[in-house]
Amino acid sequence: MKVIDFRFRPNTPEVITGIANSAMFKDLCEAIDFHKQKAEPFDQIIEGLDKHNVVKAVITGRDCETTYASMANGNSAVLDFCTKAPEKYFGFWGIDPHKGMDAIYDLQQAVTENETINGAAIDPYLAKIYPNDAKYYPVYAKCCELDIPIIFTTGTASFVPGAVIDHVAPRYIDFVARDFPDLKIIMSHGGYPWVNESIIVAQRNKNVFIEFSEYELWPMGHVYVEAANTTIPDKIMYASAHPFIDYREQLGKYAALPFADDVREKVMYGNAARILGL
Repeated sequence: MKVIDFRFRPNTPEVITGIANSAMFKDLCEAIDFHKQKAEPFDQIIEGLDKHNVVKAVITGRDCETTYASMANGNSAVLDFCTKAPEKYFGFWGIDPHKGMDAIYDLQQAVTENETINGAAIDPYLAKIYPNDAKYYPVYAKCCELDIPIIFTTGTASFVPGAVIDHVAPRYIDFVARDFPDLKIIMSHGGYPWVNESIIVAQRNKNVFIEFSEYELWPMGHVYVEAANTTIPDKIMYASAHPFIDYREQLGKYAALPFADDVREKVMYGNAARILGL
């Protein structure tokens, strides 16, 4: 079965070192024993993805320079990876909403000048504002104009110092989905721990989708699978969150999750392919 990974970052030596030394992710790295993750050469990563039938992978950029003085996992690395392997990677441009129109111009240039940049990515918990804050609305309008999807990083705020978990609650994404019905929204990490709320937001808004990487086996994680099998089979997608969790481990985990046969194909490939225009 073909696979599209909707949250992946190549585990090159530079990426592994950057994450391990990041002040933002220090507590997270300790919690998940990130030091055990091994770096691989770029070509070897591509070969591994091919071996495991991962035909495409989305790499999300991140820009939180204003609030955390960091562009960790930033856009330059995303562009470099996607340029090296355009047949494999889709790049989603990271946006700092506090940069105002400079961020908008930067996004437009990235998308219009680079065929490998196909979406945008925001981290409200790192920006320290809600997704429906006015600072984000020019970003959403520009995404609609460019006809590109946007990823909202949700989840437990990744143990980041000073981050507030409420900033990534799905209920605020519901406002955005209603105000921008043409904007394709992907809730990355499933809006955890608001599992049922995430599912309802996706169910009631045609333009909202979910990937629940990292939380598949956490309490209530099984509800995402139940939702895929029943109420929202066209809304849930596979993502590994590699290299925080190795994609090979994730593929094995998803193979064991009790998706219905026709739903499994949608989760692993079909739903993402539709969003990405494949």
